Amino acid sequence: MKSIFVGNLAFGTSEDELRSAFETHGTVNRVSIMMDRETGRSRGFAFVEMANDEEAAAAIAAVNGSSVGGRALNVNEARPRPERPAGGYASRGPSVGSGGGGRGRNDDDYRGHVRQPREPRW
Repeated sequence: MKSIFVGNLAFGTSEDELRSAFETHGTVNRVSIMMDRETGRSRGFAFVEMANDEEAAAAIAAVNGSSVGGRALNVNEARPRPERPAGGYASRGPSVGSGGGGRGRNDDDYRGHVRQPREPRW
């Protein structure tokens, strides 16, 4: 089974339209149009799974650049999603601007800077 990435989809493209574009080149096992969780609208890309590698290669060559829904499709072999670090805030490492101040730290030293800290008024 071979997975194919289909990009530059018109937002109104249906799974049936996409399936018919690929079925002329081989057996289509599944068509998945990616939808936005918030709006329920198409995100503009999809994945098509075909039965074997030869049919998938023929479909990629034939459908890439063809027009569906008024837009030229960008079709190529799907690549696995890159690994992303798991977890939340703690796994991201220190962020810019984080870290508390405190007395006695040497990074508050203004020596050599044009603007010197003012003396207190009391």
